[in-house]
Amino acid sequence: MNSSRTANKMRAQIGKFSGVISSGLPKVAARFVGEMVYGIQASQSVMLSEIGRALEEPIAIKKTEERLSRQLMRGGLGEVVQDNLLREAGMRVTSDMLLVVDLSDIMKKYAKKMEYLARVYDGSTGELENGYSLCEIVGVRLGSERLVPLYQSLWSTEAPEFMSENDEILKAVYAVFEASKGRGIYVVDSGGDRDNLFLPFIDRGVRFLIRLKGDRHLLCGREKKSALDLARECECPYTEVIMRKGRGKKDTAYEISFGYCKVKLPEREKELYLLVVKGLGEEPLMVLTTEELRRNRKVLYRMVQSYFARWSIEETIRFLKQCYHLENVRLLTYESLKNLMPIVLAVSYFTAAIVDTNLRLQTIASTLFSIAKRIFGIPDFRLYALSDALKKLFTRHPGKFTPAPTETGGQLYFEGIFQ
Repeated sequence: MNSSRTANKMRAQIGKFSGVISSGLPKVAARFVGEMVYGIQASQSVMLSEIGRALEEPIAIKKTEERLSRQLMRGGLGEVVQDNLLREAGMRVTSDMLLVVDLSDIMKKYAKKMEYLARVYDGSTGELENGYSLCEIVGVRLGSERLVPLYQSLWSTEAPEFMSENDEILKAVYAVFEASKGRGIYVVDSGGDRDNLFLPFIDRGVRFLIRLKGDRHLLCGREKKSALDLARECECPYTEVIMRKGRGKKDTAYEISFGYCKVKLPEREKELYLLVVKGLGEEPLMVLTTEELRRNRKVLYRMVQSYFARWSIEETIRFLKQCYHLENVRLLTYESLKNLMPIVLAVSYFTAAIVDTNLRLQTIASTLFSIAKRIFGIPDFRLYALSDALKKLFTRHPGKFTPAPTETGGQLYFEGIFQ
């Protein structure tokens, strides 16, 4: 396919997509959303100056940047974009889809004037630095490389309206839960081991896989014991060898054994299951789940794989940050920062859930992969390759971007067939 023609087709697709996610916004704001989605993808940057250059307007870059900055401060804009995107994305969530909840941050170590800067934990240094907190939810089916970015929000503990991190997590999960009509299983690391999440999840009927820290007490029969003691005593009759990829390191092989026991939380009558995996470290890995387990290798190993799937999603989270240089964001107002996050989510959703899964766009996707000219395997870096290819395509074949009129909803031209 002619690459110039491909560039024009992709601009048209982004225009149609932006019309869907900006439904309900005034005309000027809807046009702005389309320009931001295109500009972020074309420049692979969240800096307004770079986005402005990608738009190639016949005015000074400074004027374009000022216009974008004003629109980004529009109250409630991000909520509209997030709601519209969830309306579309929720239809892609299946009953067995894993919905990985990831808590991370944007570090702004040297920032001084950004509004409501808070102290957040930097996992790479182990120290507290200036920044903001993030909550992201990404859907994936077990055994599939294709992802559905669903939700992304930013908050500061210094903002006047901030209540608690638990409230932010519940808000995210409930939004996806409603949009997907209760489908999917929420997968959370040990940061989710808290009564303020477990109890609302159980009461709301949210299905989950949450890693335990070990000090939580559970009821097993009539006995009340710590999760760690139960895990140590748990019989693990099944074994497997798994490979785990390290960051910049070679794959590491682990011989694991796994089993389970039925448990309850002392505060609720609902029967839960404690999945136990031994062989990854000195102590067992413990995962509490609502999913029914039984003494069957296939059933248990599928659940083990379901939790381990969150490891690969960490790559997607790094993709969102690195590919669009999220930590380079330079916005002075808190409202602008909050509005930007759903727009960045929309960009990654377009790449991952539309271009990469729509049968009508498969020929274009194949062309994009050839444009990417990656020296590493495309399957492992699929989103990197697609995003880079789109940027190169728009750079080599510049053209005017025109957002389509806003739509009222429905999956319209991108009837996503998720496989």
